[in-house]
Amino acid sequence: MRPPGNSPLRSDLRRYAILAEGQVVPEAIRCVQCGVCSYNCPINIDVRAHAWRGLPIHDSHCLTCGQCVARCPRGVLRFERIGMFAAGG
Repeated sequence: MRPPGNSPLRSDLRRYAILAEGQVVPEAIRCVQCGVCSYNCPINIDVRAHAWRGLPIHDSHCLTCGQCVARCPRGVLRFERIGMFAAGG
């Protein structure tokens, strides 16, 4: 049985799917190097350094918990799908 179209369960499932196939991506030009993202990372990834260089977080330890994205005061970070399960060759 599938949840109704606008149910909270459906939106949660969509969110979890994005997190499972996603990575944190910065917009370097907007980063002011405050370090709030790194301070709030529960596994101590230096998110600030990635943001400064404009590099996505490719650390295999990243939980995609969203703390860095949610806490960034300038909205520099976002989640982006990486398509690691995409079919094709």
